[in-house]
Amino acid sequence: QVLLHESGPGLVKPSQTLSLTCRVTGVFIATNYYYWSWIRRLPGKGLEWIGCIGYDGNIYYDPPLVGRASISWDTSENQFTLQLRSVTPEDTAVYYCAGGDRFGGVDRDYYDSWGQGTQVTVSS
Repeated sequence: QVLLHESGPGLVKPSQTLSLTCRVTGVFIATNYYYWSWIRRLPGKGLEWIGCIGYDGNIYYDPPLVGRASISWDTSENQFTLQLRSVTPEDTAVYYCAGGDRFGGVDRDYYDSWGQGTQVTVSS
């Protein structure tokens, strides 16, 4: 069973960098043909796909977040991270990590595995 668990600070000040980690258990993160995504739910809105890192190390981002989001991984720790720079209150959301054999979607059944989600609030 593949399990994902997000961790990171629940409160970030405006203009700072949000940093979250998703720890993966049950499968090696670089196993063919897994993709590991970050997704968020903005208040009063639907889910938004942020980006992902693939089994081959290739990284993909939702175009509006290119230049502000950065995804990386640590295969020795079997985890991947999201950094979001220059955050504003509009980045306040529940952030999820998810994994499966595809990426880009946001439906619950689009991915094989989801983390439980972590609330991040951007506020001074």
